[in-house]
Amino acid sequence: MCGIVGYLGDRNVYEVLINGLKRLEYRGYDSAGLALVAPGGEIKIYKSKGKVSNLEAYCSGKDLTSRVGIAHTRWATHGEPSDCNAHPHYSEDGNLALVHNGTIENYQLLKEALQQHGCKFHTETDTEVLVQLVEHIRVTNNCTTLEALQAALKQVIGAFAVAVVEKNNPDMVLAARRSSPLVIGIGDGEYFLGSDGTPFVEYTSKVVYVKDDEIAVMERNKPLKLVNLDNVEKKIDVKKLQLSIAQLEKGGYPHFMLKEIFEQPITMRDCIRGRVVEGGSRVILNGVMDNKDKFLNCNRIIIVACGTSWHAALLGKQLIQDMCRIPVEVEYASEFRYSHPVITDRDVVIAVSQSGETADTLAAIQIARSKGAFVYGVSNVVGASIPRETDSGTYIHVGPEIGVASTKAFTGQVLVFTMIALSVAQYKGTLTTEQVKAVGEYLMRIPQLVKETLKLNDKIRNLSLIYTYARNFLYLGRGYSYPVALEGALKLKEISYIHAEGYPAAEMKHGPIALIDSEMPTVIVAPKDHLYEKIVSNVQQVKSRGGSIIAIVTKGDTTIRELADHVLEVPSVPECLTPLITSIPLQLLSYYIAINKGKDVDMPRNLAKSVTVE
Repeated sequence: MCGIVGYLGDRNVYEVLINGLKRLEYRGYDSAGLALVAPGGEIKIYKSKGKVSNLEAYCSGKDLTSRVGIAHTRWATHGEPSDCNAHPHYSEDGNLALVHNGTIENYQLLKEALQQHGCKFHTETDTEVLVQLVEHIRVTNNCTTLEALQAALKQVIGAFAVAVVEKNNPDMVLAARRSSPLVIGIGDGEYFLGSDGTPFVEYTSKVVYVKDDEIAVMERNKPLKLVNLDNVEKKIDVKKLQLSIAQLEKGGYPHFMLKEIFEQPITMRDCIRGRVVEGGSRVILNGVMDNKDKFLNCNRIIIVACGTSWHAALLGKQLIQDMCRIPVEVEYASEFRYSHPVITDRDVVIAVSQSGETADTLAAIQIARSKGAFVYGVSNVVGASIPRETDSGTYIHVGPEIGVASTKAFTGQVLVFTMIALSVAQYKGTLTTEQVKAVGEYLMRIPQLVKETLKLNDKIRNLSLIYTYARNFLYLGRGYSYPVALEGALKLKEISYIHAEGYPAAEMKHGPIALIDSEMPTVIVAPKDHLYEKIVSNVQQVKSRGGSIIAIVTKGDTTIRELADHVLEVPSVPECLTPLITSIPLQLLSYYIAINKGKDVDMPRNLAKSVTVE
């Protein structure tokens, strides 16, 4: 959940590193630091608690001359956020500096062994243990740093992406990974390094995705080399980076989150382009088409995901069961990996992750594949680990999502699940061509209908002023609206720090109704669907207990309008597509309440965008 940047070349290294850290700050912002290799070989380390701007201020006026360096922005796992615990960490003799993303699970055992050899430690981190281990092996065995790194990583249990610079070899950067992302950028006589491609998108589009247990050796005036931990040279597969600078800028919006909310008409269009065809009567997903027998002959589908992706998975379950009549289970990936799951080669496992790097989801994939299941990935980031580890899959194609609280990725995932369900239903014959077309025609209109829904922006901004200082929120929905309620509650708690809970509306009577009073706002997602009369009853129950109600309703609704304190009207769409519309007002409501409270919506406390640790 940390961001790594590195550079070797003739540019202003500090400028490359500091700008790269700003691009990766969504991965963690507890502290930041950099290590510069000075022309004489001395390693200079600068680090600071807090955001990258703090590090930038700390470096002002210092001698930053260098042609080689590594940098890091941290989401703390071992040790509190502090200047001392910030990366980079260095070996006791000052020869090595190292940055690390991931968790070394056996760091305490390694630390105790090193202490027996007289090694002293100055931080609480697992990362310092690794850099001390590498240097101890190098000195003890009189070997190269590459050989020492290989030997050290063989002893490590856990996930890592690391970058190392050396005083004794100032024109070299080593980088390695296991279950944590790492990308090499290849320029003209220069190398870039990043947790993803965003730090160097303006410099090169040629990238190499480092694989598990591979070490990249970047040396000045030498070609890139990849070796494994046994020093076997590996093939270098150069890819084209599918990213632009414009995608990484705010484009006039005050925050990435608001920009990404308003990008959804475009991202949804990109998601369905070339996939919903013939006027909506056919849906073509190559990943499904090429593996249709796996879907048609499976006993069940298991969807594994975390966080917002789990909410999208709940909608995927309803879509696939309704349209395809295939049993579907949804599991938190973090629980799935430890639940001794019963999986067979007749199961299809769908793994969902925006980043494509979620550690728990990757672990679930490994379990599923070991049991012989067919594994299908749904991800946003091209070249990420999950697309590479799965048998097939579909990208959501919504572009980089910088805001930590997911918005456009959620609707992109829901769109992909809708298309998976329609595609499988076509092959299975559980939907007729006319039924597919009835949904497909609306799918093609969804971008415009979302654009229309976004016109609620000003109304929601004004409404948010009324509820900014509420201490608790309850979100209710039924059917397809229940996961939307969960997602709305998550968005609010993530960025405003207001306690919020989502519930199936019918379950309100089994406990949560005890919380209802005049100080407990309730957001009810109530579009016109087959459960509409049921949700009206729930609205009445909240109202009779003095609760304040914000209702998301279909345009023209009069029944709930008479009961609710505030009504937000959205366009009418088929029931299975309502989440794509009703989630938009909830995103805006959470955004404006957080802004009113003065919160940093793009970088909420204690969170990071890509959860690459357990």
